[in-house]
Amino acid sequence: MIIACDLREGIVIRIEGQVYKVLAVESKAGAAKMGGVVKTKLMNVRSGRLWEPHFRPQERLEDLELERRMMEFLYADSGTCIFMRPDTFEQVEVPGAIVGPGEAFLQPGLELPVEFFEGEPISVVFPDVAEARVATTAAPAHSQQDSAWKEAKLENGFAIRVPLFIAPGEIVRVDVRTGRYLERAHIERKRTA
Repeated sequence: MIIACDLREGIVIRIEGQVYKVLAVESKAGAAKMGGVVKTKLMNVRSGRLWEPHFRPQERLEDLELERRMMEFLYADSGTCIFMRPDTFEQVEVPGAIVGPGEAFLQPGLELPVEFFEGEPISVVFPDVAEARVATTAAPAHSQQDSAWKEAKLENGFAIRVPLFIAPGEIVRVDVRTGRYLERAHIERKRTA
């Protein structure tokens, strides 16, 4: 059991027979006689539906143990991603709803942790930031305006908004959870001397 004020992102809990993964937690302190509240954003691991319940800070919740295995992404097929255990070559199908928006950044051979509950995959753990090459966008423009953005399509088919100075072929860093541009990737160049 875990109390609500100890909830952290990534913990899996069971409420009324349903299994949820904690995506976000925000604690609000109470004032005077008013008690505090713990606001959460939960995802049902079976259906992928989001729920944002509030809990009292000392409310007890059932936390669940997960098994985490490193798995290699093989390919995606009609809404399902196929992963393989490199040590046993066992293949596992993970529904696209569980993989989430990070699916666009999967490349064959990429190894990621996959979390299992009772032998069933419930989530794929992506890094916070991924790099991708810009396939198409308008020609770069250098302006005095820092807040101007333009549409760009990445090689993986993902569409994002980037600053005006980004050119086709450049590699950009993207927040995997939100799909937002973060910065231009800095490629280390070898010095020739």
